[in-house]
Order: sequence, then structure tokens, then C-alpha cells
Amino acid sequence: MAGLMSRASAITQAKISKLLDRAENPEETLDYSYEQQLEQLQNVKRGIADVTTAKKRLELEESGLKQQLGKLDGQAKEALQAGREDLAREALTRKASLQAQVTNLDQQEQQLAAQEQKLIDGEQALQAKVEAFRTQKEVIKAQYSAAQAQVKVGEAATGIGEHMADVGLAIQRAKDKTEQMQARAAAVDELTASGALEDYTSQGDDLDRQLAQISQSSQVDDELAKLKAEVGQGDGGDKGALPKGGAT
Repeated sequence: MAGLMSRASAITQAKISKLLDRAENPEETLDYSYEQQLEQLQNVKRGIADVTTAKKRLELEESGLKQQLGKLDGQAKEALQAGREDLAREALTRKASLQAQVTNLDQQEQQLAAQEQKLIDGEQALQAKVEAFRTQKEVIKAQYSAAQAQVKVGEAATGIGEHMADVGLAIQRAKDKTEQMQARAAAVDELTASGALEDYTSQGDDLDRQLAQISQSSQVDDELAKLKAEVGQGDGGDKGALPKGGAT
């Protein structure tokens, strides 16, 4: 049972793959792939912008801390000049704490700078790939269009295209109907001549037509005899007759 289901699944997948392959347009597929790559490139650029923004925020924070370090250093000097060693110590203690923060921020800035450079290198490499794919895409699309046009011209010239096939079928059907009509016309003529079919367009019935043929034949015989008499080809005894008024 498992083998049967596996075979049915394979057949179904094969048929689906064949349908998808038939419906797939290479030009649309290439354009879609190019759009996907452009979207990835935009995502990388947005990532670079985010890292750069974060690095700038750390730089501003570090700059503010360094200003406070300078201020605390000055306050410590003023406190010593005023004989307030305790205030000078307090200022130096705050300065040490801020200095640790500055060192930490500097390390984070270096890490962000390295990450930023890595993203920039990746963006440049991806940009080159996208440009190469775009060029290749246009070449393939041009080749596909040329091949498609060549196939259409070849099919039209040889008559194997879908439209030409329909034209061929129409011609064949017309020939078949014409031959059928010619055969029917010949059959009707043959039946009419043999008397199997009556000509309902003529006047009278079959008996009238036969009598008319007899009358017409008799009339032809009378006219033929008359013509023979006129040219001297009547009865045999007339050939030796003398003209009227001649000598005996």
C-alpha cells in the first residue's frame, strides 16, 4: 500500500511539474528573480544605515562624556587650589567612572565600525552580482524572444503551428463536404436519367412525357421523309422518273 501511495505521489508531482513548466514564462521568472535580488540589496543598505546610525549615536555619547571628563578635571584642580582635597577626590572619582564608560563606548564604536565595513563590503559584492545578473537576464530574454519568434516563423512556414493546423483542418473539411456534394449531385443526375426520380418541376406525369416523346419522334420522322423527297431520296422508283415536258 505504501509503495502504491508513493508511486501515485510521484506521478502527481510529475504532472504538476509538467504543468508548471508549461505555464512558466522565462522572461517573467528572470524579472521576478531580479526584483528579489534588488529587494535583498535594499535590505543590506538599510542594515548599513542602521549600523551607521547606531555608531553615530555612540560617537555623540562619547563626545559628551569627554566634555564631562574635561570639566571634572578642571573642578579637581580648582578644589585643590582651594584646599579642598575631598572635593578634588570626588571629582577624580567621577572622572574615573566616566573614563571607564568612554573606554567601553570606544570599544563598541570599533565593533560597529567593523560591522559597518563588513556590511559595506557585502553590499558592494551583492551590487556587482545584481548588475551581472541584470546583464545576463537581458541577454537571456533577448535570446528567448529571438528563439520564440523563430519558432513562430518556422511553424507558420511549415504549417505546423496551431493556427495553421486549424486552417489545414478547415481546408480538409471543405474538401470533404465538396466531394460529398459532388457525389450527391452525380447520384441525383443518375437517378433522374434512369427514371427512378421524377422531375416535379416539369408539367405532366410520366405517361404524358412518354407520349410527348413519341409525338416528337413521329414529327422528326415526318420531317426527315419530307426532306428526302425534296432532295430526290424518297422511294426507289422516283430515281428514274423523267422531268415533266421532256421527250419520250
